[in-house]
This record gives sequence, C-alpha cells and structure tokens, in this order.
Amino acid sequence: MSRPIYLDYNATTPVDPAVLDAMLPYFTEQFGNPSSAHAYGWAADEAVKQAREQLGALLGARPDALTFTSGATEAANLAIRGTAAAYRGKKDHVVTVATEHKAVLDPVRSLEAEGYRVTVLGVQPDGRIDLDVLRDALTDTTLLVAVMWANNETGVIQPVPEIAEIVRERGALFMTDATQAVGKIPVDVAHADLLICSGHKVYGPKGVGALYRSRRQPRVRLEPEITGGGQEDGLRSGTLNVPGIVGLGKAAEVAGARLDEDAARLAALRDRLEAALLDRIDGVRVNGSTEHRLPNTANLVFPGTHGKLLPAIRGVAASVGSSCRTKSARPSHVLTALGLSDDDAFDTLRLSLGRFTTEDEIGRAADEIVTAVARLRAEPIPA
Repeated sequence: MSRPIYLDYNATTPVDPAVLDAMLPYFTEQFGNPSSAHAYGWAADEAVKQAREQLGALLGARPDALTFTSGATEAANLAIRGTAAAYRGKKDHVVTVATEHKAVLDPVRSLEAEGYRVTVLGVQPDGRIDLDVLRDALTDTTLLVAVMWANNETGVIQPVPEIAEIVRERGALFMTDATQAVGKIPVDVAHADLLICSGHKVYGPKGVGALYRSRRQPRVRLEPEITGGGQEDGLRSGTLNVPGIVGLGKAAEVAGARLDEDAARLAALRDRLEAALLDRIDGVRVNGSTEHRLPNTANLVFPGTHGKLLPAIRGVAASVGSSCRTKSARPSHVLTALGLSDDDAFDTLRLSLGRFTTEDEIGRAADEIVTAVARLRAEPIPA
C-alpha cells in the first residue's frame, strides 16, 4: 500500500538528509556533555557554538542572543512568562491576537489569571491585524505585544516591521512567533525584541527550538522558567540537547542557502494546486490573504462536505487546522476569527507543501480532493 501524499509540512517536516548527517556523530562518538571540562565536553560545546552561529546567520541575530529550548512552545512560555516575571510590578498589560497559536494564547491567559490585563485583538477578513486598532490598544502600562510573523493555518503574514515600530514607539516589548516563517521567507530579528522558532518546522529534528532575546539597549530582561544548572546564560537549565541543537543549526544553514529557490518553487506548486481546486470544484474559497502569505500554504473551504473531507482523502495527508488541535471537536479558532461559520471552518483543508513535494504529487492530490468532494456532496445531508 502506497503512503499518502504528504501535504502537511506546516505540522512538521522530515529531517533533511544533510541535517541527519550532521547530527549522527553526536549520538555516538561525539557524545560529550557541553558542560564537561574535558575533550568530549569541549567538542560538544564547540558544536553548540557553531549551531548558534548558523541559526544567528539565518535570523540576523548575534549568536549570544539565542537561547536553545525544547521547542517553540517552551520558547513562547519563556518569552511571555519570563518577561512578565522580570518586569512584575512595573507594567501589567499584554496585547496579542485572536489568531495566535495556543502556545502563545495559553501563556497569555495564564497571566490574565494572575491579574494582568490582556487585550486580544481581532483580525480583518484577510487575517491581518488593523494597525490603527493596535495603536489604540496600547497604553503606558503595556509590557508586551505578541503577534505571530506568519500564521500556521492560513499562512497569512503580518506586517511585522510596521507592528514593531508602533510597539516600540509606545515603549513596549514586541514578541513574534516566527515558527512558520523561519526558513520560508526572510526573517530578521531587527524587527523583534523576542522571537521564537522551532527545528521541526524547518527540516530539523523535533524537540529543539530557540528564543531570540534582544541585547540592544534597553536589553530585554527575562526570568527563567526552568532552573537547576544555569545553562544557556542562566535562562534555561538542563543538559543541552546537542544532537538536536546541531540539527537545528544545520537546518538553518541549509534553509538560508536555498530560501529563494524553495520559496519560488513552492509558490508555483501551491498556485497550481489551488488553481486546479478552484477551477474544478464549485464554491471553493481561499481563507485569508492571497497577497500576504507563505509561499507553501493554501487554506481552502469546501462547502457541503459536512466536515468529512479530511478522512475522505486517504491518499493525501493534510489537516483541518493546527497540528496541535486537530483532534478537537471545536472549529479552528483561527478560522472563526476570520469570520468563518462553524460549518465552513469544519469544511476547510490546510494544504502545506514542502521541500520534497513534487509536481506529480500536486496533480494526484488535486484529483483525489476533487473526487472526494464530489462524493461527499452527493451524500445525503446529515440530520
């Protein structure tokens, strides 16, 4: 039995062969602990330093401004809760957006439960925030504004440089979840005070991510969430995941070398897939901006499929929302924030392409989806 066509790269990516090759020695002969004061530890420490430089080069960041974590979720918690702890008693207002990943929304809500004031901005029908609404939301007590660079479900890209300028003018800190953007479009930490990313979204391994913390003046202060050893400049204690960190560094290096090439190829394939579905299926609509979005992502609603489309396309691996919530019985909070009805949200597919997607797969995926939609629309409407 052949494996399904994989069109869920926003959920996770396969490890690039060059990344795996770079990691393998650090499971075997180069197994040292970077904290150890001998040759094995020194070799591991050098590997971590190199990875820091590789990731820094992709992000335009000083290597010493990067903290390695277990992934983007931990990085988001460190950025949000760590900032709140460091500035406790000085400012008590946090602003975020309704379409953020739960890795951001849940820590923000935890601060609200502790007495912080929280403003959750809505989005326009295209999924982007209104900059005037953002301006009006900021106050002298605003500590942090968290807006993701690119949405994981729709691929919609926010106007990050403009957001950063507005936030900084009011003396607040700006954090961006760049997990989906890194490696797909140019990302520069000059537009953020705090930025998070993850290895497994950029053809690196799972279980590793990073937090950028600005060291410009004024330098961003954080309180650690994990203590017990003082690693990572005291911000994230625990023995470093050397193979994972090496993998993230190599993945960043590979992504930087082929960023433009991959973006152009994936945008062409995405447009071909989208055009085929829009042309061959009545009533299909694209969710979110088609002008400001990631080159690999298509999010479409297929009305009349009764929420059954995903299981009906067994030959295509896709998703109906965030990979972290697809088993939920609730509609996507991202899509409802865009104004979709619950029915339309359940009738939506996220199709995300990647480095190893082929033209042949695009044609076969389109055929499978067209056939499945026709079959579902011919079925009696559920009572």
